[in-house]
Amino acid sequence: MSPRSYVVTGASTGIGQACVAQLVAAGAQVWASVRSDKDEAALGREHGDAVTVLRLDVTDAESVRAAGERVTAAGPLHGLVNNAGVALPAPLEHIPIEVFRRQLEVNLIGQLAVTQAMLPALRKAREQGMDARIVMIGSIGGRIAAPMLGAYHASKFGLVGLADTLRAELAPSGIRVILIEPGAIATPIWGRGADAAAEVMAGISPSALERYSAQIAGAQKGAARSAKRGLPPPRAAQLIIKALTVANPRPRYLIGSDAHTAAVVAQLPHRLRYRLTAARR
Repeated sequence: MSPRSYVVTGASTGIGQACVAQLVAAGAQVWASVRSDKDEAALGREHGDAVTVLRLDVTDAESVRAAGERVTAAGPLHGLVNNAGVALPAPLEHIPIEVFRRQLEVNLIGQLAVTQAMLPALRKAREQGMDARIVMIGSIGGRIAAPMLGAYHASKFGLVGLADTLRAELAPSGIRVILIEPGAIATPIWGRGADAAAEVMAGISPSALERYSAQIAGAQKGAARSAKRGLPPPRAAQLIIKALTVANPRPRYLIGSDAHTAAVVAQLPHRLRYRLTAARR
């Protein structure tokens, strides 16, 4: 019997990279999406023929379409891990609309585009009597919001609705949809987010910077803390592989003690929750 086949987006670093490694170790055939020659070469050196690289930008409709056609032509697909994502911090009062739009394009719209492209291959697996699953990598930031990450939270709150609706619509087809909600994971997303924030802040007026200085500093400290103390990506990958392979997966999985704590806060009465999450200055 042929090995099971999985697509992992955002496979060059962090959670995606760890998922690829663990799936390969389990004997799976992996389609790993990256955007650069450097990342493609690294995957080839690491995993050889066990990984087939997809050059895919989730915001590029043509590359998404081509990737879907290529995977579908190769045969049934047993799982899709929608992992690609970015964090673009800035105060909502001043974030450029094109930056806000890019946040949604990558973290939300791109996830649906890839899912649409891969569903024909997932349906092939179901037609052959095999399991097929879609795993969405959301965030605890899809349950509770904090200052300076409004665009990111909007994308992750939206992903909750996207996953829940897909789960309902695909239930008759037997294609399971699982949402993963990590807390802080030590991945390069935090460093890239800090670089993106610096670019945005460079275009903000001095008075606006002064008004939001305390919130900006708090967000920077939080990002640095997450990059340093967050769970290692392989820990998150272990749970994602479980969601792909366990007989009866839960609809949602939290990852990390901070995520479990935030999930409790998200259930508090609204006034209390907003008091706890409001900026202090």
